[in-house]
Amino acid sequence: MTREASPHGKIERGANVARGEEYVAEASPHLRSTRHPVPILTYHSIARSAQPRFAKFVTSPEVFAEHIAYLHDQGYTPITVSQFVHARSGGWANLPPRPVLLTVDDGYADFYSNALPILARHGFVATLYVVTGYIGGTSSWLQREGEANRPMVTWDELHEISEYGIECGAHTHTHPSLDTLTMEAARNEIFRSKSLLEDHLGRQVLSFAYPYGHYTKPVRAMVQHAGYSSACAVRYTSSSLTDDAYALARYIIAANTEVSALARLLDGRQPPGLAQAMHVRTSVWQYTRSGAVHVQRIIRKAEQRFATSS
Repeated sequence: MTREASPHGKIERGANVARGEEYVAEASPHLRSTRHPVPILTYHSIARSAQPRFAKFVTSPEVFAEHIAYLHDQGYTPITVSQFVHARSGGWANLPPRPVLLTVDDGYADFYSNALPILARHGFVATLYVVTGYIGGTSSWLQREGEANRPMVTWDELHEISEYGIECGAHTHTHPSLDTLTMEAARNEIFRSKSLLEDHLGRQVLSFAYPYGHYTKPVRAMVQHAGYSSACAVRYTSSSLTDDAYALARYIIAANTEVSALARLLDGRQPPGLAQAMHVRTSVWQYTRSGAVHVQRIIRKAEQRFATSS
């Protein structure tokens, strides 16, 4: 798949980005609240159309622009995930006023065509988590959602995105649920995606995002062993200075999220019990899925033993 050069011309580097991991706060300390959590917002596709089963993950460019404009007008300062993790070692003194993290999962082509110009308009940075196995192709893992043909970014576009100042993190190679894989298969997904991004972009890849937010303790340990300094999960609550760097809490921003709802979320005024309810739902789903995988492994082993003995 090929596309023409940037339709929006040359984009200058984000005003809030620094080379490498470090963020140097310039505002005076009294502007920072040590009690305020750090929200990490998660988007997926920034587009105007989607199949029904995927629609909740597709935010229109108009809504996305409203969200970014609100953050700008309210004095929020976006930083990348790696900047956040690096700055945490020095506490709030190393963080900018009203920090917010913008993360975008999967690496669809519409990040380049629709999201990047909006971010550039305000000098904002973000962290883009990319599924490396489909770069330059389409989102084949979304067959069940009817979205297997959604275009992905190309390597050339990803290089331009990185040069602007967007952090490019890994989101595995083929977007599987890592908690259902063998450790060998999980290792390949985690290490391969990092290696490919680093080889093509010529810079360290330090952040990872678990597909579907699912992971286990061994998977978490493997991500750390691979050389990442952070990993994002999904816990429907804000992060903090004490959050596990390899299980950072994120909010998934639904397609129809209005600015008023975003404001409540940023202020920590989410609906009562939302985080707990989503945590319970995720735990039940993980338990059910892992149980099914365990049964499948038992069946496979039995089949292997039968084949060996016959």
